[in-house]
Amino acid sequence: MDILGTFGDNVRHYRLEKHLSQEAFAAKCGLHRTYISAVERHKRSISLNNIQKIADALEIDTYLLFLEPDMVVSTVSRRS
Repeated sequence: MDILGTFGDNVRHYRLEKHLSQEAFAAKCGLHRTYISAVERHKRSISLNNIQKIADALEIDTYLLFLEPDMVVSTVSRRS
């Protein structure tokens, strides 16, 4: 598992689901736009505090940011 890749891809996916630009999303998180861009491009490691800020801004459970896409589908399937 490429944790930076998975995390960055998930941030982008959930941000786009909410129709937020990087700039609007960064403001909602209290982070800088270039920081969010670097996270989404897999160029930046991230602290636990910032992970929580991102999850809170996306209004999702934190663990969802670490699941690979195929794991999200199987998790949702189990709930149905």
